[in-house]
Amino acid sequence: MKLIFAVVHDDDTNKAVRRLNEKKFRVTKLSSSGGFLKRGNTTLMLGVEDEQVDEVFKILEKECAKRKQVEVTTPYPQGDLSMISYSYIPITVEVGGATVFVLDVEQFRRI
Repeated sequence: MKLIFAVVHDDDTNKAVRRLNEKKFRVTKLSSSGGFLKRGNTTLMLGVEDEQVDEVFKILEKECAKRKQVEVTTPYPQGDLSMISYSYIPITVEVGGATVFVLDVEQFRRI
């Protein structure tokens, strides 16, 4: 038995959970945050049999694929110049993907 924790981008959460549920995996969603752009993340928690780990990875790889996205940021003010003189800076960032932890479980029961 394995316990899987997958930290995914909020935009990918619903697709990933829907697909995992279609394959009869039970998923618990935990809100989390962090990362470069301080965007929301969701941590998915699943208990699966050892032989099901690869199937979960395939679903997460498909539904949480990395992609490029343009973000517009405001530069930090320096000196006493007015914010009006600052322009917004578009930057291309990579979003999506998942960070996945797989742990051995000694015992698992549904009560």
